[in-house]
Amino acid sequence: MEDCLFCKIVRGEIPATKIHEDEDTLVFLDIHPAAPVHLLVVPKQHIGSLSEVDASHQQLLGKMLWLAPRLAASRGCTDGFRTIINTGRVGGQEVFHLHLHVIGGKDRLPAMVHHD
Repeated sequence: MEDCLFCKIVRGEIPATKIHEDEDTLVFLDIHPAAPVHLLVVPKQHIGSLSEVDASHQQLLGKMLWLAPRLAASRGCTDGFRTIINTGRVGGQEVFHLHLHVIGGKDRLPAMVHHD
C-alpha cells in the first residue's frame, strides 16, 4: 500500500528506531509510547487489520507472538509486559496495518478493564 504509514517505514521511506528485523517482520519503537517500553511488531506484508487475516497468515501471526516475550525481555521487561492488537475503528486501531503493541517497564501497568 503506497500511502500506508507502516508500509513506508518497512520500505525505509520514513525513519524509525528499529529494534528487530527479519524477512517477515519489522519491530520499532512507538513514537508516542504508553510506557517506558513500547514496541510495535509489524508484518512487512500489508494486512489492514486482524479482521483481514486468513489461514495463510497463521505462521506470521505465530512469529509475531513468539517474538513478543523475547523482545520484551531484551528491553528489560523481566517481570511481565502487555501485548495489544487494536482491531478496527471501534477497537481503537489508528494505523490500518496490522501491528502488535508490546508494552512494559519496571512498574505495574494500569488496568485496562475496570470492574465495578
